[in-house]
Amino acid sequence: MFWLPASAICQNLEKRERAGNMEFSSVITGRESIRKYDGRKPSGEQMEHILEAGRWAPTAYNKQPQRVFVLESEEALAKMDQVHPCRYNAKVVLMVCGDSAAAASYEGNSTAVIDATIAATHMLLAAYNEGVDSVWAGIHQPEETRKVFQLPESMIPVCFIDLGFRSADTKENLTHSKRNPLSAMVTRL
Repeated sequence: MFWLPASAICQNLEKRERAGNMEFSSVITGRESIRKYDGRKPSGEQMEHILEAGRWAPTAYNKQPQRVFVLESEEALAKMDQVHPCRYNAKVVLMVCGDSAAAASYEGNSTAVIDATIAATHMLLAAYNEGVDSVWAGIHQPEETRKVFQLPESMIPVCFIDLGFRSADTKENLTHSKRNPLSAMVTRL
């Protein structure tokens, strides 16, 4: 069986080290959003693996319009704090964007946001596989974000991804393993 029960994943979280090559089902079911970081940064090697996952994400017609800005300077992190409240003491944040000038377009609709979202998802899963905690923070003020970071008009900010390591006093996410039944999501035609 490919998928492991959520209860089995939760029971083993503290017993295993989360670095290296996990089973894919463990990565998907074990990854959770962490909203309190201890201030440590991922290593250079961990960052490289996370960013490579975003580079290898599939995109429409392989146009690869995803753009990732690594926010790690005090100045860049302060800019993020100006436009979004969800940094949670992370010292490294990815700002994931889609470049509409580089994206595929179908009937006048750019794939930039979709492609950037796929890349972001790949990086979230890669972070967990590398033993790095993360949280997705959707950008709800793209115009303001574009202005603060002085991005070109074609750049569409999609999300921030906080990266780091959970604080020792991070509370357990009691809703993480609660999922609707597959039948609530899937309709077979």
